[in-house]
Amino acid sequence: GLHVVLHQDNSAPVVITSVMYHVGAKDEQPNRTGFAHFFEHLLFEGTKNIERGEWFKLVTANGGNNNANTTDDRTYYYEVFPSNNLELAIWMESERLMHPVINQIGVDTQNEVVKEEKRLRVDNQPYGNLIKAVKQNMFKVHPYKWTTIGEMEHLDAATLEEFQAFNKKFYVPNNAVLVVAGQFDATQAKDWIKKYFGAIPKGAPVARQKFEEAPITTTINATWEDPNVQLPMTLAAYRTPSMKTKDARVLDMISTYLSDGKSSKLYKKMVDEKKVALQVGAFTNSQEDYGQYIIYSLPLGDVSSESLLKEIDEEIVNMQTNLISENDFQKLQNKFENNYVSSNATVEGIAENLASYYLLYGDINLVNTEIEIYRSITREDIKEVAKKYLNPNQRLILNYGPAKEKTAK
Repeated sequence: GLHVVLHQDNSAPVVITSVMYHVGAKDEQPNRTGFAHFFEHLLFEGTKNIERGEWFKLVTANGGNNNANTTDDRTYYYEVFPSNNLELAIWMESERLMHPVINQIGVDTQNEVVKEEKRLRVDNQPYGNLIKAVKQNMFKVHPYKWTTIGEMEHLDAATLEEFQAFNKKFYVPNNAVLVVAGQFDATQAKDWIKKYFGAIPKGAPVARQKFEEAPITTTINATWEDPNVQLPMTLAAYRTPSMKTKDARVLDMISTYLSDGKSSKLYKKMVDEKKVALQVGAFTNSQEDYGQYIIYSLPLGDVSSESLLKEIDEEIVNMQTNLISENDFQKLQNKFENNYVSSNATVEGIAENLASYYLLYGDINLVNTEIEIYRSITREDIKEVAKKYLNPNQRLILNYGPAKEKTAK
């Protein structure tokens, strides 16, 4: 049941071996969040044939490097080795799938590692809980309402059996894609894959519940207090469609047009010309089922949240009413062409794209054709998509500010 993708590229004597599993934070239980990300750590602990603590030593000793990452939708593991070490990489990934050692010592060790990561990247980072604040206000029923890193008390409460059950359910060949990319002999690679992965039994098909969110029809107002910040941030967030849709890609372009870099509309207007904002930016968080489009701004001086929103809304209304200029449109086309080339400029980039396009988009050929979707977007599309998704009654307004002083008793 394992899908295998081979991509030959002889430009350098390296080979990337990666496995993407279709399991992310959205596959967790509401009282057991953080499991998918926890596994990204746990499955480096060791296997039946790789002693605990030896994984990274084995990779380094053979001239390689490796890593892993988790999103709400998938978990991705990869090794980069000199091309003469492909067999080792294939064997190691088959070990991770076939013989992981999931015991209490590993769980306890990685629990501490994940807690430290959360303290460092989220709890003690200025605006570190921004995505959490957006997601829990924007999603009512979909598991996107929690964060990838999850809640530490859920991990603390979990039993060893629960971790083992999660592994048995999601870490199966039919829920994964194996990519080998770089310099290798295809026949030899297929033989090794058969040799090491062939004996791994297919798992039960992963049944996924579908979660539908009701449309947002009135503005959601929320606040968040963060002891690590001095300046209040004003944020407008819109729920957007699946990253597989053309509309999601149009929203990528809108985000770039409005606030990517110092030549963008909002930056020039709010930071350079009117000097009402210290910073303004936007980003899209595109995901398999829904995404978020988030515009944020930090005030300069005593500028109110309402004033910042007014400036942002003026630019959105302008985009909903008029076509963007030919010049701005050409700049966008150039930028997305450049992004596409950059994301496929390294064998590592291609390997990850191949895995994502197969597993999440259901169309591996997007590695060749996605740029055509961006090229097919017109100025009229930009205007229509802005009108469809970016309206005041369809959004969350979040005031993310400093923690209020505790009153002295």
